[in-house]
Amino acid sequence: MTATAPALTALAQGWCALSLLHGRIEAHIERALQSRHDLSVREYSLLDVLSRQHDGEGGHLQMKQVADAVVLSQSATTRLVTRLEDRGLLMRYLCPTDRRGIYTNVSDQGLQLLAEARPTNETALREALAEAAQDERLAPLVRAVEGAPVLAA
Repeated sequence: MTATAPALTALAQGWCALSLLHGRIEAHIERALQSRHDLSVREYSLLDVLSRQHDGEGGHLQMKQVADAVVLSQSATTRLVTRLEDRGLLMRYLCPTDRRGIYTNVSDQGLQLLAEARPTNETALREALAEAAQDERLAPLVRAVEGAPVLAA
């Protein structure tokens, strides 16, 4: 059975609206984080994900898990980690139980920057959603985002 043209059109329009909403939100947050904290959205996301690690079992993420969490390839994530490490925001160390494993932690400087940037990220997100809610094509998606359950990092 094949989908009808109107169904495909509706699906494509829904995808375009979702893509548009994502792009607008990301661009708004990017401008706010760059101007106030010299951070990109990806850098902020990486710091945020890594800051949630803990010393308990399974508490440290492997690079593939980090890449999945920040929606980047492993090589792009490694380059991003290196840039933030060069800025003193992250530090790498060998896994104490598996010398082949390398973990990444947020430095004290990185934690301080993240704490300063979190309110900016939150405000920019709320602003972007409020603006998008004024667009009738995006309003249903905004309501869905605002009502979505919180996902574990």
